[in-house]
Amino acid sequence: MLEEKLREAIIGELKRQAANRPQTLKVEGSSEALVVNGKIDLADLVMVIAGSVAGGP
Repeated sequence: MLEEKLREAIIGELKRQAANRPQTLKVEGSSEALVVNGKIDLADLVMVIAGSVAGGP
């Protein structure tokens, strides 16, 4: 259960970042494997992961 929440949080955040900055980040793939090319905002990613672990949205 926790692994699934973390997986969803990470994929969702990476796709959100890619949608906001398509010129600097591309994310392709599925829940099993991703191809990520570009700059990732780690602060935002960490915040989403921490929120997922803490039971946030």
